Amino acid sequence: MNKRVSRGKPAASASSDDIELFRDAIGPVRELDLGSDVLRQTRPIVPPEPRQSIADERHVLQELLSLDESISGAASGEVLTHLQDGYSPKLLRQLRRGQFVIEAELDLHHLRLHQARQILVAFLIECRQRRRRCVRVIHGKGQHNADGSVLKAMTDKVLRQRSEVIAFTSARPQEGGTGAVVVLLKAPT
Repeated sequence: MNKRVSRGKPAASASSDDIELFRDAIGPVRELDLGSDVLRQTRPIVPPEPRQSIADERHVLQELLSLDESISGAASGEVLTHLQDGYSPKLLRQLRRGQFVIEAELDLHHLRLHQARQILVAFLIECRQRRRRCVRVIHGKGQHNADGSVLKAMTDKVLRQRSEVIAFTSARPQEGGTGAVVVLLKAPT
């Protein structure tokens, strides 16, 4: 039998009478399995809920579905460019230089803002499903509007919010210049 030390003094060995008296007082016992976690057996673990991610996605969806009254036009000569975090700047340079083959094109000229947004989102989804990696979106320069191109500003906003968009940049002059953007999409998983 193990001897326990308390307060620096050796404990006296328990006599067989003491052990028997103790067992009578306690009653029947069962040995605990020290390998299992009793708390997890009695209370199921609730899986974590990604509340912030859900809230962020809801916020983006609300912005996409809003009427975009807050969008002010982008200047006709303004160059649009964006690269998603985690990707090499080399991709953006290659996109600017026209080193990717443009596999699809969407023209948003003469569309209303809400109509253009819906068509743009549907176009991006369809292109990804059809495994098209590089596409061109023509939004126009808005030269006839004193406030600039609202379609250009909306295109910039939507493309920055879409997870399937790796990068985009204003097209080369022979491909539409600042009146269009060339978009690089993620490969479908």
